[in-house]
Formats: sequence, structure tokens, C-alpha cells
Amino acid sequence: MGEQLESEHPRQGLLVVISGPSGVGKTTIAHAVKERLGAAFSISATTRPRSNQERDGVDYHFVSDERFRSMIDAGALLEHAEVFGRHWYGTPRQPVEEAIATGGIIILDIDVQGALQIRRTMPEAFLIFILPPSEEELMRRLRGRGRDDEAAIQRRFEEAKREIRLAKSSGAYDAFVVNDDLNTARDEASKLIESRRCRLPPQP
Repeated sequence: MGEQLESEHPRQGLLVVISGPSGVGKTTIAHAVKERLGAAFSISATTRPRSNQERDGVDYHFVSDERFRSMIDAGALLEHAEVFGRHWYGTPRQPVEEAIATGGIIILDIDVQGALQIRRTMPEAFLIFILPPSEEELMRRLRGRGRDDEAAIQRRFEEAKREIRLAKSSGAYDAFVVNDDLNTARDEASKLIESRRCRLPPQP
């Protein structure tokens, strides 16, 4: 009887925010969690130009500066930020709310500043921060990517330490997951999300 009631009244959906510093593996974990839980990624809006390889509405919602400003003014974004003083990025509110209303799990892979905005605009969201096992290991991973020169690596390392401090001191995150082993971190993040969703009330 309980299973029948559960099927007739599925759980409410859940917005999951996954953050972490550069080099910690948060995007890899986010994709693994998406596949494990049958979740979906939120598609961000941006004012930057679309590349030839990108598809509007699939990779991003590409909008004009004027349209983006009107979305901010209308409260149509859950979070937004200007990146490198050039282009704006933000999370449209309506698709997230629609996914939650239909019982889905939707994932945002965003930085700490965006996560703090989400905590204010959608306090029922579940926020996870991915930590490195140590500062030494984080530096090793940053160097191992082979993408940056030493000066850029040092900048990323200092920014990563700042993000970790802010995440820990903000009180905004519901859980911290240490990515020492990728499979273990993926499993832990998935179980945390499943546990949170099980505590949500059924849909009306």
C-alpha cells in the first residue's frame, strides 16, 4: 500500500548546486551524479557570442545585453554574475521551477558566489561543495592539467583557497564532499542527494 501511495504521489523535485574550486573535479562529479540519478543540468543564459560549435537552448541560452538586463529586473534569474568584466551569465528561474514542479532533480554547476545567491533566492535547494583532499593535491592536479603557465596556476591556486574559505565560512552549503577518489566522491554525493530527496514531502 505504501509503494502504491508513493507512486501515486511522487516526491517533489530538487535543485542541487554543486560547487568547488578549479581542479577539484566538480564538473566530472556533477556529470556522474546526473547519470546516476537521472537528473538534468540547468541551461544558463549568457550575453557572450555563440561559437560555431554551440547550439542555442542546448549549450546556453544566448541573449542580448538588453534582454539579460530585463531578465534581472523581472526577477527571472535565480543567480547571475558578470565574468571577467565582459559577459553576463545567469540561471533562468522558470525552467528550474518547472523541473522541480514535475518531480525532477536539476543540477547547477556554479561557483560560490552563484551558490550564495541561490541560497537566498531558493532556500530549499541542496548545496554541495567539493573539496580537494589537501592543498598539495589540489596544486598537483592544477599542474597536471597542463593548461596554464606557472603564473596562471598560482592565481588559480590562490583563488581556489579563497573559494574554499568562503564556502566553509558562509554556512550556505549543506554538505562537503572530499574528492580523494572520484568513484567514492561520486557515490557520496549521489547518496547525499537521494537522502535529501527522500525527506521531501510528496507532491500535492
